[in-house]
Amino acid sequence: MKIKVKLWIEAMRLRTLPVSISGVLAGGSVAIANHGFKPLPFFICMVFAVMAQIASNFANEYFDFKNGLDKQGREGFRRGVTEGDISPKAMRNATFGILAAASLVGCSLICYAGWILLPVGIIIAIGALAYSAGPYPLSHHGLGDIAVFLFYGLIPVFFTAYVQIPDYHIWPLAVILGSMTGLMGINVLIVNNYRDYFDDSEAGKRTTAVIFGRNTLSWIYLVNGFIAALLMIIATISFANIFWQIGALVYVNMHYITWMRLRMSEGKELNAVLGKTARLMFLISVWILLLYCFNT
Repeated sequence: MKIKVKLWIEAMRLRTLPVSISGVLAGGSVAIANHGFKPLPFFICMVFAVMAQIASNFANEYFDFKNGLDKQGREGFRRGVTEGDISPKAMRNATFGILAAASLVGCSLICYAGWILLPVGIIIAIGALAYSAGPYPLSHHGLGDIAVFLFYGLIPVFFTAYVQIPDYHIWPLAVILGSMTGLMGINVLIVNNYRDYFDDSEAGKRTTAVIFGRNTLSWIYLVNGFIAALLMIIATISFANIFWQIGALVYVNMHYITWMRLRMSEGKELNAVLGKTARLMFLISVWILLLYCFNT
C-alpha cells in the first residue's frame, strides 16, 4: 500500500505544483492591494488550482503513454504508467475523477462572483485535458508555453482576485502580476522541455525546445526572468518603499544562477533545476503577497 501511494504521489509531480499555487497567491495580492481580500474564496481557489494541475499532470502521463510518446527509463520524472507500475485505466479514471472533483470545488465560487465563472471553469477543465489530449494536443505542437501563460498566469491571477472583488477595475494590476506569473510558469515548462528534448524529438513531439532548439530556449528562459522582475517592480513600486524591491534584486540573482545551472546540466540533473525554478516562482509570489499585506 505504501509503495502504491508513493507511485501516485510521484505522478502528481509535486515539484511542479508551486506553479498553480503561485498564480493564486498573486491573485490574492491583487485582492489585498484593492482592500478586498477574502480568506475563504482565496482558499477555495487554491484547492481548485492544485486539483486542476494534478488532473492535468495525470492526463499528460496517461495520454502521452496512450499516444506512444513516453518510453521506459526516460530522463524526466518517473512515469508510473509507462513503467508498468500504474495501469492506464487507473490513471485515466484518476484524471477524470480529480477533474470532476475540481469542477465541483470550482462551482462553489459561483456564489461569490456569479455565473460568469461557469464558462471560465469549463475552459479551464478543457485546457487541463487539451494540453496533452484531443485531436491537436497543445504541448505536441509548440503551444504548451502559451497555455501555461494563460492557465497558470493571467487566468488564475485575475479570477482569484475577481471572486474576492467582482469588479473589473482590478484588471491592470491583475494583468501585470498575471503576466509576471505566466512568464515564470513558462520557465518551469522550458526546463521540462529542455530536459526532454531528445526523447521528444525521437517521439515526434514538437515542443518549443524541438522547434527552436535548446540553446534558443535557454536564452528565452533568461529573458523571461528579467521581464518578470521588471513587471514585479512595476506592480509594487507605488505600494511600498525601496526596501521591498530587494525581492526583485534577489530574484534576478537567483534566476541567473539557476539559468547557469540549466546551461551546465543534462538529463536527470535538470529535474533539480526544474524544482528550483518552481520554488523560486513560489517564493517570489509569497514575497509579493507579504509586500501588499504590510504596505496596503
